[in-house]
Amino acid sequence: MSSGVDVTQSIELELGRFASGTERDQREVTRKRPLTLVPEQRSELEIRSNPLPVARPLAGIRSARGIAAWMVVPPVDAVMLLLPLLWAPLNTKAILLMAAVAMVVLNGAGRFRARLHLSVLDELPALVGRLLTAAAIVGTLFALWNTQQEVAPFLAMMLGTVGLVIAGRMMTTQIILAARKRRVVAHPTIIIGGGARAAEMATLLQRYPQYGLAPVGFVDDGLVCPAKSVLPRLGRVDDLDLAVAASGADVILMADGDVSEAELLDVVRRPDCLDCDLLVIPRLPQFHTQAGMVDHIGSVPVMRIRTPRLEGPSWAVKRAFDVVVSGALLLLLAPVMVACAVAVCWEGGSGVIFRQERVGRDGRLFSCLKFRSMKPATSAESATQWNIATDSRVGPVGKILRRSSLDELPQLWSILKGDMTLVGPRPERPHFVSKFSVEIDRYDHRHRVRAGLTGLAQVSGLRGDTPITDRARFDNYYIENWSLWLDAKVLLRTFGEVFCARGR
Repeated sequence: MSSGVDVTQSIELELGRFASGTERDQREVTRKRPLTLVPEQRSELEIRSNPLPVARPLAGIRSARGIAAWMVVPPVDAVMLLLPLLWAPLNTKAILLMAAVAMVVLNGAGRFRARLHLSVLDELPALVGRLLTAAAIVGTLFALWNTQQEVAPFLAMMLGTVGLVIAGRMMTTQIILAARKRRVVAHPTIIIGGGARAAEMATLLQRYPQYGLAPVGFVDDGLVCPAKSVLPRLGRVDDLDLAVAASGADVILMADGDVSEAELLDVVRRPDCLDCDLLVIPRLPQFHTQAGMVDHIGSVPVMRIRTPRLEGPSWAVKRAFDVVVSGALLLLLAPVMVACAVAVCWEGGSGVIFRQERVGRDGRLFSCLKFRSMKPATSAESATQWNIATDSRVGPVGKILRRSSLDELPQLWSILKGDMTLVGPRPERPHFVSKFSVEIDRYDHRHRVRAGLTGLAQVSGLRGDTPITDRARFDNYYIENWSLWLDAKVLLRTFGEVFCARGR
């Protein structure tokens, strides 16, 4: 073991490199920090300096990334949906349409995730509801394309297809359950927290392999951790990403322990943790929830937390929608924009378009365009003055433009260029971004996506001189829960805001 002086010098040297490096260098130094098992009697200095062997998954267990449920269930669903082609070849188009719509309805929320507690009966209401929705959509289209006499046999065939899919789910459920019990499929799992609840969950998962989770260790900041009698301690909560990378874990289970909520939010969103499934045990697990169908391990309810995917097919659809809609609106609203330009010129002279530097995705700067509602005295004033809604220099035309949000129309060009999107967090000026990022927790997380022409905060009444903390919470909520349907809801509510002239 190294002497105390040598250990201290080594740590000071490492911290010095960390403090003086770039952000990328800092990340590299942090990743090279040893992951350690933490017996309670060792001091933190000894823990950091003398790492013990890294915990590995239990013997015979391998990660299910290569044989995950999404590789089994959707293909079987597709086969069952196409099976009627064998005895009803004359309805080929209808069967193919039903298969396509049903696959979107069944898997539209993203990659299929098998429940922890596998039961077709638990899933049956939701499964039948989705299949009947798909059948209703296809049946309606079929009725429009064909005569009424052909609809009844078609609907009977659709109901048969629903039965086939349910039978397929029964088969895949048994396959997955058998693979879990034999430890062919088991996801290495790291538990956050080292309290009594964490110890209970680790014991349950080791005792009952049918849940498909194999605990490899826990992280906690506390001094007393009952879970250490069941699992090795892998480090502090801040070491979670290192533990994930070293152990190959693909599931994170949040239980209990001495954990800071603010720190936890940042840790679980680090790059190494983003690909992990995030499971959370409620604070009062004895209470039954009414919010949807909650999974469970034993008798303990477990919620699966969605990890926001900021790339992929859905975001490509969002971008395509932005291009089509912004281009069409620029053409359709050209007369309105010309009228606004003439009115602005009549009231305040030349300089119809007001350009202002704003912060977009990943902190990149871009020029935000608006119809000028007043002339600032200096460029510094426009960059640092918070709200001009009550400024006496705002004339009647400017007030109308701001009230009706017509001053925002030039931003359609920014959307077409790709600097902005139709729905997203509103862009802010660099001066205020720097200020709010220091004062408000997770304010800079708003910049994970493109800035928007409208947003969830705006349609929820947070416009003008309203608390920035509330806006930041709404913006981050929007990002964490983003979906194409959420964008559609925000756009519909935006129309109501504009028509009712609820602008600033």
